[in-house]
Amino acid sequence: MRQIPVDTSAATVMVAKQPQVKVKDRRTGEVALDVETGAKLMTVDVMFAANDAVEILSVTVPESGVSGELGMGTPVALTGLIARPWENEFNGQKRHGIAFRAVAVTSLAAGGTQAEAA
Repeated sequence: MRQIPVDTSAATVMVAKQPQVKVKDRRTGEVALDVETGAKLMTVDVMFAANDAVEILSVTVPESGVSGELGMGTPVALTGLIARPWENEFNGQKRHGIAFRAVAVTSLAAGGTQAEAA
C-alpha cells in the first residue's frame, strides 16, 4: 500500500483529544497491535492547521511513541507522519479515506499542558 510522507514543518499541530487505545474490533474490545512489532497502538486526535485550513486528524501511534502530557490544546510534534489511502467494501458499500500514522507524538509544551495552566 502506498505511503505518503506528510511535511509538518509549516503546520501548527495541537492535541484535540487525549490519546486513546486503538480498538481493532469494537464488538470484542480487542486492542489493535502493530503487525511488525506487536506494540499496542494508540489514537491521538490532533488539530492540524496549515495553508489557511484546519482539520482534525486521527493519528495512529505506537504506545511507546506517545510522550509528554498530551492534554487538549497541547502543541505537539508529529515524527514520521505518513498518510495512507485506504478502500474497502462492507455490506456492499464501498468506503475510502486516508489513514494517518506517526512514529511519535511529542509534547512541545514547556512544563505542562495549556489546560493545566488555565
